[in-house]
Amino acid sequence: MANVPKPRQIIDRKALLGRLEDLVSWSGYSSATQGDVLGHYRDALEAGEREVRRRFEEEGASGRETIRSRAYLIDQLVRAIHDFAWRHAYPSANPTTGDTISVVATGGYGRGELAPHSDVDLMFLLSYKVTPHTEQIVEFALYTLWDLGLKVGHATRSVDEALRLARDDLTIRTSLFESRLITGDNALFDEFRRRFMDEVVKGSGPAFVEAKLAERDARHDRLGDARYVLEPNLKDGKGGLRDLQTLYWIAKYLYRVDAVDELAAKSVLTSQDIRRFTKAENFLWTVRCHLHYLAGRPEERLTFNIQTEIAPRMKYTDRKGTRGVERFMKHYFLIAKDVGDLTRILCAVLEEQHAKRSRFRLPSFAFGRRAADGFRLDGERLTVAHDNVFDEAPVKLLQLFHEAQRLDLDVHPAALRLVTQNLKRIDKALRRDAEANRLFMEMLTGPNPEVTLMRMNESGVFGRFIPDFGRVVAQMQYDMYHVYTVDEHTIRAIGIVNGIATKRLVEDHPVSCEIIQEIQSRSVLYLSVLLHDIAKGRGGDHSELGAGIALKLAPRLGLDKWETETVSWLVLHHLLMSDTAFKRDLDDPKTVSDFVDIVQSPERLRLLLILTVVDIRAVGPNVWNAWKAGLLRELYWRAQEHLTGGVDAGRRQHRVAGAKARLADALGDWPEDELESHLARGTPEYWLGFDTETLAYQAGVVRKAEQEDARLSIDTVVDAARDATAITIYTADHPGLFAKIAGAMALSGADIVDAKIVTLANGMALDTFWIQRTGGEPFDEGGRLKKLERRIADALASTLNPVRELEKARANAMPKRTSVFKVPPQVLIDNNASSNYTVIEINARNRLGLLHDLTAAITESGLQIASAHIASYGERAVDVFYVKDVFGLKLSHPAKLDDVRDRLGRAIAPDGWAHEEYRGDQTRGPETAQRTTAAE
Repeated sequence: MANVPKPRQIIDRKALLGRLEDLVSWSGYSSATQGDVLGHYRDALEAGEREVRRRFEEEGASGRETIRSRAYLIDQLVRAIHDFAWRHAYPSANPTTGDTISVVATGGYGRGELAPHSDVDLMFLLSYKVTPHTEQIVEFALYTLWDLGLKVGHATRSVDEALRLARDDLTIRTSLFESRLITGDNALFDEFRRRFMDEVVKGSGPAFVEAKLAERDARHDRLGDARYVLEPNLKDGKGGLRDLQTLYWIAKYLYRVDAVDELAAKSVLTSQDIRRFTKAENFLWTVRCHLHYLAGRPEERLTFNIQTEIAPRMKYTDRKGTRGVERFMKHYFLIAKDVGDLTRILCAVLEEQHAKRSRFRLPSFAFGRRAADGFRLDGERLTVAHDNVFDEAPVKLLQLFHEAQRLDLDVHPAALRLVTQNLKRIDKALRRDAEANRLFMEMLTGPNPEVTLMRMNESGVFGRFIPDFGRVVAQMQYDMYHVYTVDEHTIRAIGIVNGIATKRLVEDHPVSCEIIQEIQSRSVLYLSVLLHDIAKGRGGDHSELGAGIALKLAPRLGLDKWETETVSWLVLHHLLMSDTAFKRDLDDPKTVSDFVDIVQSPERLRLLLILTVVDIRAVGPNVWNAWKAGLLRELYWRAQEHLTGGVDAGRRQHRVAGAKARLADALGDWPEDELESHLARGTPEYWLGFDTETLAYQAGVVRKAEQEDARLSIDTVVDAARDATAITIYTADHPGLFAKIAGAMALSGADIVDAKIVTLANGMALDTFWIQRTGGEPFDEGGRLKKLERRIADALASTLNPVRELEKARANAMPKRTSVFKVPPQVLIDNNASSNYTVIEINARNRLGLLHDLTAAITESGLQIASAHIASYGERAVDVFYVKDVFGLKLSHPAKLDDVRDRLGRAIAPDGWAHEEYRGDQTRGPETAQRTTAAE
């Protein structure tokens, strides 16, 4: 095992044994002295653990040194326990051959690596079967280690048993392959190692490699086959420690080396490869040691709250536009990428150096396909014709991936290794080369671009050829909403565009699959997707910065002036459609007209819809749903109608009359007086706010309530098209009605995603709420719905106090790992977004009962809510309310605006609110609206 600096400061085994000798010399070892013996061991272990941690946290010892030091500590402790057992606990005057025992470290501990809270894996190796004496020795050692609080994985086996199990079980074989003698009989351990190498390892190299790579792939599938998930598993995730260890196992198994640096002499890895391996290993071990010490247990997942703790400990500080934790995680993801590169390099070497090549590749062949000059086919993969191909023509660094895409082939690992070694040839001259840019655009818009771009990104070509993209490689988006890094999100979005273009996703996106056939430039669409987040992490508005990048990059890539301007416009406004659809009332004519004023053309509308869809869907699993799809489609069709035909006030009156006529037809069996009475109750906004089917359904709710003289009527129906449950409430209107309902729903675990508030001419409220469960599914379980209805009824009858109950629920809630996220509270008041209403937009950290607190504050301000649009993006809540004052007018007086803003500010930030810091522009229009949306 590697040398440990100043080892006796960690543990002095001779001094420990001396203290134990002094203890038993007085009265011998017995049950009376057992506790004192254990106390000496515990003192030595605790002192050693403190010293190892002090060196790590105070002196800056590396993770590598720390795990070695801890393994040394446990080694010396195990030796001391073993020696004491033989000499004092269970001495034997005449030990037989059957009493021979070797105490062996296995697995990671066998490599001399032991993280702060990792298990201690031991094998008690015997000549034959267990004897009474060896059983006593083993039990003494194990019980002592357990009493010390150590987690010990153990096995007691004869040499023959160990060899048999190693042949049959890959995990046991791998663990024993790294076994190391701690104490006991040297000759017995040497016999085991010799027979293990001859009877188990010899001749099984290719099969072992295949099995370990298959094991790795299965592990990736189980944890999610993505390197850049934002809460990665440090040990078992893609690009983590286990992947690095798998490389070492394979190399050690095949080349019989004891250290990675020995692989240079065997032409397996270059000195540069070994430096990358060592750097990655030390970084990952350092992070893992911090993780274990902070968690106080063998935690392997880098959760958000842990990331914010580790970053400053590893000296990552905030810089302009980038937080320290984001820099730390970017470094982590780049290390994970290096681990993937090293895996490909090793696989390439294995194919070159081992005769049984078929074990490392697919057995089929690419018959009938010919590669371009400079490349050749190797089975089902494309490789280079010779090692100087990139020296002679740097453009072939792109052509390699272009050919692989054209021929539908994988790229050989040896070719990828050569690419990595020649990345410096991607310089300004190559970036200006017309042929290189043509190849790139053909790959971007070609078949299955996601795979090709992933390969280019992994190899480093993508970021070198498009330097602005290189800046977002491994760039974390530090929130709960985004699942992937910026580069991973972008490439996935391009894959979704391709799925729409090929109609592979027609069931999910029927409108997008239809209109994509009508767009004038495929290049515009694909390049806008590529560039929409290109400026993230730079500080400032990434949409504006990205639009500027597009103006410079698009001409280089061969786009004409119109295409360039359109790409820039799409990047600048890529959040406009989701902002409008999710945060504004689509039944308000001004919402659509303001949106159309910015979009201006049907072509831009088509492009923007597709860009919005793919951007949201690529955020992560379960983000896209029918609710968002319905809102975006509705906005698209209304905007298209506006662009092609126009909408005026006369037409609006005509639409109201048409809505009433269609409802009258649907209610044909109603008596004429009842029908006329009902038609007189609604406002134009009401008749245009719902389709005929919903209006008829609500009319039935109203009629039944009046016939039964019910003071409160609650009716629910699942809205499958929106993945939500619509709950309709008919009751006497009064101030605070919305707040009480919202409180009851929060207490019942229902998330309100939209609401339309209607006050009829008879003074009754006809309010519709669309609610979901936390996971985004309809709130449709019978028992939960009944409980929700009871809570609403109790809240409206004042037998349930939502304020008090929410305070209790919040006080009893467990702290969440996501508490590290801070959302600056913001209240924006907009008098331009609607002709008839003041629009209030609130950004705040999502929490239990937030909507109740907001609506209560609005009620206290003397305002009436006409509609509400509720959305949450991870930890961020974005709630929008259309309101009027008690006279049915917009808010206009500055003092009143400040009062409303302050009340809402205190509702979202009760511990401190300064509206001067967060006040919004009261005269802003939709073009200057803050961009905080589902796609950001």
